[in-house]
Amino acid sequence: QVQLVESGGGLVQAGVSLRLSCAASGRTFSDYAMGWLRQAPEKDREFVAAISRSAGFTNYADSVKGRFTISRDSAKNTVYLQMNSLKPEDTAVYYCAARPSIGYGRYTDAHQYDYWGPGTQVTVSS
Repeated sequence: QVQLVESGGGLVQAGVSLRLSCAASGRTFSDYAMGWLRQAPEKDREFVAAISRSAGFTNYADSVKGRFTISRDSAKNTVYLQMNSLKPEDTAVYYCAARPSIGYGRYTDAHQYDYWGPGTQVTVSS
């Protein structure tokens, strides 16, 4: 299995940028499709962005499209979420998730992921 640890969260003002990192250890990082999901208080966990295990195919939630960018660095076993133009509604705990995959699959449903990090809090003030 793979272990995931997120970092980079914090308290920021609306309009600024933040980059989240997710360090993976254990099994071969390149075997996994990766995703970022978030959960705001009293809301269900929702999809944010996903990236395939190879070739860098990506998917984004409509709410973050054009503002957030997911990427992965296989040499560092790390996946990133660059978040620009942050809004108060982006406030949530952000989770990194992994799923063994072949090909170019990207996964937008939380139930499709097998491994999760503990999460990192992002708070955006107005």
